[in-house]
Amino acid sequence: MDPKSTSAAPAAAPEKAALGGSVVLAWLYVGLPLAWGVSQTFIKALALFK
Repeated sequence: MDPKSTSAAPAAAPEKAALGGSVVLAWLYVGLPLAWGVSQTFIKALALFK
């Protein structure tokens, strides 16, 4: 029996997909408020130069 050919390898693919979805959701949870805050800061900074 080849030690590299285990039956766990195909089952790991859905776990990686679920982990990828969690990572995307975590980045959206952090990134969207961050992008909003940066844009608001930029808009208010532009008012200083008018």
